[in-house]
Amino acid sequence: MTGETGRIAARRRRLGSRLAVLGERDFRWFFIGYATSLLGSSMAPVAVAFAVLDGGGGGTDLGWVMAARILPIVLVMVAGGVVADRLGSRRVMLAADVLRCGVQGAFAALLATGHASLPVMVVLVAVWGLGEGVFLPALGALVPSLVRREERLPDANTLLGLARSVSTVAGPALAGVITAGFGPGAVLLIDAVTYGIGALALARLTTAAPAGPDGGEGSLPADLRDGWGEFRSRRWLWVTTVQMGLFNLLVWAPFLVLGPLTAQRELGGARAWGLVMGVYGVGAVLGGLLMLGRRPGRPLAVATVAGFGWALPSAALAAGSPLGWTAAAALVAGAGSAVCGSLYESTLQSWVPTEVLARVTAFGGLGAFVLGPLGLAAAGPLADRVGVAAVLAFGAGWQLLAGAAVLMVRDVRGRSWAEPDGAPPPEAEEAAPAAAGAG
Repeated sequence: MTGETGRIAARRRRLGSRLAVLGERDFRWFFIGYATSLLGSSMAPVAVAFAVLDGGGGGTDLGWVMAARILPIVLVMVAGGVVADRLGSRRVMLAADVLRCGVQGAFAALLATGHASLPVMVVLVAVWGLGEGVFLPALGALVPSLVRREERLPDANTLLGLARSVSTVAGPALAGVITAGFGPGAVLLIDAVTYGIGALALARLTTAAPAGPDGGEGSLPADLRDGWGEFRSRRWLWVTTVQMGLFNLLVWAPFLVLGPLTAQRELGGARAWGLVMGVYGVGAVLGGLLMLGRRPGRPLAVATVAGFGWALPSAALAAGSPLGWTAAAALVAGAGSAVCGSLYESTLQSWVPTEVLARVTAFGGLGAFVLGPLGLAAAGPLADRVGVAAVLAFGAGWQLLAGAAVLMVRDVRGRSWAEPDGAPPPEAEEAAPAAAGAG
């Protein structure tokens, strides 16, 4: 009995150590606000979709509304990084949350009064996207300032990743129930309230990432040049960004488009696809729990190896695997995504100077996601020409090949947490401009 009691006490101590970052006041407040707003954000797309459809719109109308949200994110992300480095991340994020709170509240009111026409919806979701495009790069720059002890930074990013994973599972389910019972306007009103809670949490912070050293006196082009110079001078950074951009183009976008099609034809329809994506979310939660309290010595190498898991769902669909094996593949991919995301965010925040972190984050986000819409648009026509299985199989093979190639880069394979982020080696200085020109 004594031995069992000791083991239980040891497990509790380990759990307490892994959650110690929640003992830091600023991070705890931010985590509560961010997790709450994430839940609302994950509910909103379901409500927006049914607002369009219930208003008499069709698939084309829905596509316009969804594109109106994504395009502003891509367009303003880099500018958002510049503004966050100039003014400080907390101010920018607070303004973005207030803006999004107002937009969703107005959207809910217009739906309730019957004045939400399609053009109005397009404008509202575009402003919503502008808020997100400014918020995202500032988020990456804020988190390190909320954690006093650097060794807790991976746990902070893991907990934030867990909040994102849980919201992607719970949010759409809650939105479906509330939309069915009270209409899409009720969901958007809830989203507005969650953004308000996020803003209140940000307002309570006592520390925040500082503004840039020039006090915002430099020109916008100069700030952009400085941020781009910092980005391209780090070989590990632009290599992994290129890998993620091609992943979204060649692997993830085709999976999101052709996965439901394959499920409809071979696995049992929408319920089967919902199970696959739900299990992916569960895997992400489990991967996040696995990462708590762990700080591998070669973080980028571990992140890259974890990314191999993304090849499995596409491979399972291409091979015609039954639903059980496809769901198992999604589980592994979800766990790998959580490990990869947590470690990548932590290395970025640890190895990039605070005064340029938002700009560097913005360039990385732009490079990672700018090709995604092209992949979404091209997946269907390409599958019509060469076959669904061929497109999915190519994506799976590409993910394995690209991961192996990235692991051959010394800055990715061998770099440890403690290694200083000094001047890049000569070969990196030569390669970076070439990569920039290729993009």
